[in-house]
Amino acid sequence: MDLGLEGRHAIVCGASRGMGRAIAMTLAAEGAAVTLVARDRAALEETASLVRAQTGRDAVAVAADLTRDEDRQRIFAACPQPDILVNNGGGMPPGDFREWDRAHWIAGVDMMMLAPIDMIRLAVDGMSARGFGRIVNIVSRSVKNPQAEMGLSNAARSGLVAFSSGLARQLVARNVTINNVLPGIIDSAAQHAHVQDLSRMTGRSYDSIWAERAAANPAKRFGDVEEIAAAVAFFCSQKAGFITAQSLLVDGGDYRGLF
Repeated sequence: MDLGLEGRHAIVCGASRGMGRAIAMTLAAEGAAVTLVARDRAALEETASLVRAQTGRDAVAVAADLTRDEDRQRIFAACPQPDILVNNGGGMPPGDFREWDRAHWIAGVDMMMLAPIDMIRLAVDGMSARGFGRIVNIVSRSVKNPQAEMGLSNAARSGLVAFSSGLARQLVARNVTINNVLPGIIDSAAQHAHVQDLSRMTGRSYDSIWAERAAANPAKRFGDVEEIAAAVAFFCSQKAGFITAQSLLVDGGDYRGLF
């Protein structure tokens, strides 16, 4: 299937590793020039080199902290007319809400809700004027299946999805869409770090938690980052213009609800 991404320009956040790197590689393979964003400059430059070598597409690396206004401005200076924006980034570690103070909550909302919203703000007017835009937020299954230890993520990421849903309906007539991808257990660096946190919290071994999580999933495995990237690429495609304000679970069937 030709996704119609030849010559498009994409900003991919959290692109230095894991899902973000896979998304950048997939979009570039479909013909898009990519601006890669992450805080780790060395890992980001490595990703950019891989993209250029494996796809032959242009890849620009911008080391930035998305919670900083001046860094967000630098991203759009590097890619002033993006056709695609992929909001992706780390989250807050699991814990007990009784131990979180106001600073924890503000940090979580700033990272997982306010920074992505401002990236959307910086992108949408230009997309609307040009008559094409695709925004995809990588959030979490926790917005549909909240986990108690992930309270910071449950709240902040749900806020981003709610905001995006309202805005999406104002933009779709201009061929600008906003959708969300909700990963389940994905074999990524972030997942390994999460299981390490759970191991420290519970006193159980890393290997036992990892194996238990895989066994509990209907697919009996962790997902691959390329499976997330494929879903994102379709949402970014020219063919997805009639799909907006949707949240797609990519979780091996782990969510047990109907809707």
